[in-house]
Amino acid sequence: MAFIRIVDEAEATGKLAELYGAMVDPEHGRVDEILRIHSLHPAGLEAHFQLYRAVMKSTPGLPRVEREMIALVVSRTNGCHY
Repeated sequence: MAFIRIVDEAEATGKLAELYGAMVDPEHGRVDEILRIHSLHPAGLEAHFQLYRAVMKSTPGLPRVEREMIALVVSRTNGCHY
């Protein structure tokens, strides 16, 4: 759980609501908390999401499953549950 104030999906309006709509995790039906922590700064949220998408989907020669495994190992090494 984040220790900073976040805007929940139900409370989001304008650009934030639009961004949240594009970021809903289809498996869980919600926006991941790692993204919602940027809710007070929608431009930062959008930049974070674009970076994530570029890293996870646009790396030629490295299958997505391997990118996911690298992300998992890095998160575990850093003690992060994401």
